[in-house]
Amino acid sequence: MLYLDNSATTLPYPEVLDSYIQTTRNYFGNPSSLHKLGSDAENLLRQARKQTAGLLEVKEEEIIFTSGGTEANNLAIKGTAFYKRHKGNHIITSAIEHPSVMEACLQLEKEFGFELTILPVDENGRVSAESMKKELREDTILVSIMHVNNEIGTIQPIEELADILQHFPNVSFHTDHVQGAAKVPLPLSHPGIDLCSMSPHKFRGLKGTGILYRRKGAHLMPILSGGEQESHLRSGTESVAGIAAAAKALKMSFIDYSEHHVRLYETKQELIKRLKEIDGVVMNTPESQSAPHIIHFSVPGIKSEVLVHRLELKEIYVSTTSACSSKKSAPSQTLTAMGKSREEAVSGVRISLDMQSDRSIIHPLYENLQESIQHILKIKG
Repeated sequence: MLYLDNSATTLPYPEVLDSYIQTTRNYFGNPSSLHKLGSDAENLLRQARKQTAGLLEVKEEEIIFTSGGTEANNLAIKGTAFYKRHKGNHIITSAIEHPSVMEACLQLEKEFGFELTILPVDENGRVSAESMKKELREDTILVSIMHVNNEIGTIQPIEELADILQHFPNVSFHTDHVQGAAKVPLPLSHPGIDLCSMSPHKFRGLKGTGILYRRKGAHLMPILSGGEQESHLRSGTESVAGIAAAAKALKMSFIDYSEHHVRLYETKQELIKRLKEIDGVVMNTPESQSAPHIIHFSVPGIKSEVLVHRLELKEIYVSTTSACSSKKSAPSQTLTAMGKSREEAVSGVRISLDMQSDRSIIHPLYENLQESIQHILKIKG
């Protein structure tokens, strides 16, 4: 098996699974309970928060645990919008955001009367800092731009955007860091970054837990009502085992990054070089300013799902687009926003690597991809 869909989800570290099982067995108490089992669970939760904050180089009270990246994005966007509504109702995002960002913004526009500006991207899928600056208004309260695009891997100029936005105190800046966490460094200490979302199952943690960094002084209105856990911002009994596993995964993935990121970049560049040798392949991932683990290409004339299922027969697992949109038949919004043709936008395939991937994947992928393309085209006649 060749699993190359790591942007959808990753295989958990064995140590993370062990951590989850041991915590579930030994710290099953509710961390809000007053008795010893509760206080033991609360102490472990505090340790996990401390470790997470330390790895991200932020304060413990700036970490909010959620049920996943989607909830973290929704809390950041809706929580900011509702809290700041008395200051303005203008929101800025980009044309290539993940559905959990784009749909949250569109819902605010459609159902709650907010005004939304959607920034275009260039042919490499990058937002222009200058175009964002031109769209800022007196009533702008939130800008949400992803760090690494989940389809093509383009790295957005988050620090450049933050440099501008730190001089606009009425504007909160949120970045969806789900695809970049533990793969592409992002300094959360930057005073212009107010909110940042992460999802542990993207870096070999478990599903069901998310992380939201909220800079001290950045205010949110809770979107869940209840027991007022997580500094009164995210009600619901915390998944202590899931949070402990998330902290473990973050630590191990940071170690992996320090040991393997150079090799991963080299593997990606070599793989792109070989893919370009295959007739009919059009590369969509820019070779510079893109993440080390994502490679996206199109084969015009072959629908992406057909090629994905052909490779699946050979136990090679890739994807068409983001997992949240992969069952839709519509063209990729990201590729369309980049100016790609409809034929290219319906034939896109994403390869996403693990931090420990190396050159051993290149030959079998190249050979099977080439054979699969030829086979499909032969059947089509």
